Amino acid sequence: MGMVMVKCPQTGHAISTGIKTDRESFRRSTVFFSRTPCPFCRADHAWFAGDAWVDEPSIRVRRRRSAGSPA
Repeated sequence: MGMVMVKCPQTGHAISTGIKTDRESFRRSTVFFSRTPCPFCRADHAWFAGDAWVDEPSIRVRRRRSAGSPA
């Protein structure tokens, strides 16, 4: 499981939308529109599912380990 993230157009920071899912489920979801409050610039950002990605920390850790030294 991971968190759906979007990018703040003002600062470029990744923002959590508060939506938990996995990458495959999110990829299969219908196109939708939402708004997310930004803690960096204090604005509400409108976004479409195509603008978002799922940040799954467990996948990030596995990729770093496999890219670095042998396990």
